[in-house]
Amino acid sequence: MKLDAIDLKILDAVQKDGRITKLRLAEVAGLSPTPCWLRLRKLEQAGLIAGYHARLAPRRLAPFATVLVEVTLANHRQSDFDRFERAIAGIEAITDCWAVGGSLDYILKVMVRDIDTYQRLIDRMLAEDIGIDRYFTYIVTKTVKDAAPLPLALFAAD
Repeated sequence: MKLDAIDLKILDAVQKDGRITKLRLAEVAGLSPTPCWLRLRKLEQAGLIAGYHARLAPRRLAPFATVLVEVTLANHRQSDFDRFERAIAGIEAITDCWAVGGSLDYILKVMVRDIDTYQRLIDRMLAEDIGIDRYFTYIVTKTVKDAAPLPLALFAAD
């Protein structure tokens, strides 16, 4: 689907405020409400909008620690990657996982109540033998930028 400047305005507006009113969205997009709503529906139906959700403030819920983990697997067959990915998909504390190129295989973002809870999680993962050869732990000490909107200018037609 080729996106034009109006589509990008609509996407930018809804990613910044999923509760934006139809009227306000139309104003932002520079359209009347009905054509704007039709475009929004088209973007949703094309799968460009994955969903609408509330962004919670975890620090207000309870104390927690965020840990980034570099993981290297012992073996590099497809079955090894599949086994690891299936295992971590079921671990709620692992909120993000990226397969990466280079000298390691994955980077994980883990959110836990405290460092002891994190260590017990890692110990359990190692005991389950899901293929981890080495891992390196990085404790997040301060969030500088979090959950920024997509830079939609990257997707603009040239």
